[in-house]
Amino acid sequence: MTPAPPPAAAGKHPHLADRLDGLLFFPVTAYAPDGALDLTAFRAHVRAGIDAGAAAVFACCGTGEFHALTPEEFADCVAAAVEEAAGRVPVVAGAGYGTALAARFARLAHEAGADGLLAMPPYLVVAGQEGLLRHYTELAAATPPPVIVYQRDNAVFAPATVAALARTEGIIGLKDGIGDLDLMQRIISTVRTEAPDEDFLYFNGLPTAELTGPAYLGLGVRLYSSAVFAFAPEVAVAFHRALTCGDDDTVQRLTDGFYRPLVELRNQGRGYAVSLVKAGVRLRGLDVGEVRPPLGEPDPGHLTELAELIDHGLALVGHPAGTDA
Repeated sequence: MTPAPPPAAAGKHPHLADRLDGLLFFPVTAYAPDGALDLTAFRAHVRAGIDAGAAAVFACCGTGEFHALTPEEFADCVAAAVEEAAGRVPVVAGAGYGTALAARFARLAHEAGADGLLAMPPYLVVAGQEGLLRHYTELAAATPPPVIVYQRDNAVFAPATVAALARTEGIIGLKDGIGDLDLMQRIISTVRTEAPDEDFLYFNGLPTAELTGPAYLGLGVRLYSSAVFAFAPEVAVAFHRALTCGDDDTVQRLTDGFYRPLVELRNQGRGYAVSLVKAGVRLRGLDVGEVRPPLGEPDPGHLTELAELIDHGLALVGHPAGTDA
């Protein structure tokens, strides 16, 4: 059954939407040797990313191990990111689990000063389209920051549902973590047809989004999350510049020499979309600790491959290998 659309929005929080233009930085969450939150290292990581050219900070999302944080830790991390950003770039915070808990995290993010929310899939359950629409509609109504809905895993949307989300007050975009280009084309076409007055944003949210960047760009999707930016911002910035400027030679050189090998390495272990990124941050000289269970650390041999790949990526963009990110 096609869900009934909610009432048309009266206002769509244009300020965040206008500011999300460039590389989107998803910092890892730093932990001390005893496993506790390390806000000093986290602040340094966020600060370095902003200084390297991040257009926005997405704190405590998938790469930031949202699933492993207590509400108190989450609030502290978001507040730290907001303080480090100091208004220079927007800060978007994760929100997830069931509707009630997602709304609680959303309120905590708002109290900490976040500019927006990335709404991750509900916990465990596989819901129908009507239930998903109700979940995200209620989340958007729970607190002022605008919401970007994350499509992945158990939250996959029919085009008509996305059109309904686009007409929902407080929902400004869809981040796609599925990679089904046929579905994305139908979603974009449906929203364009059924919600023509909404300035709805689309994001490529695949784990290593640069690999599929040219394909998404062909659909008109310019925005993407860059996990590589967390540990090799020099490579990420060079790729983003080449992609947006139509420098196909550089895009292909970095795809062939860095991003494809990175994806092949990432695919060798479960949870590597997070743990390999965190290891990369450590390899560049900032001790952000290990991942929390149930994630595990990469195999030592894979860490050696990652170090070599980082050095090769830096060489490809004319940056000398070393530890300074």
